[in-house]
Amino acid sequence: MKMMNCPLNGPRNISEFVFGGEVRKQPDPDHCSDIEWADYVFYSDNRLGIVTEWWLHAPSGYWFIAERHTATGEIQRTYDPSEIFNERIEFSTVNKEVLA
Repeated sequence: MKMMNCPLNGPRNISEFVFGGEVRKQPDPDHCSDIEWADYVFYSDNRLGIVTEWWLHAPSGYWFIAERHTATGEIQRTYDPSEIFNERIEFSTVNKEVLA
């Protein structure tokens, strides 16, 4: 049985987790092209070695970061996102064109 350490809930069966993609710098959605946004959403570096990734512990709804080796699948480290992110990004839910 493969286990993953959830920073909030401790060691759990890997079946409780959902992969969320690589941790990458997000382009500004208001000022990037469709191609830049599609590249961010759909493509990854897919390199061999240690990759920093988003993971979700589905039962608790807790998102965290894991460093995983892409060749072996071995999880090197898991930690709370607050270790590297210190501000929240707010997205406008109002369509600016409707208001004009």
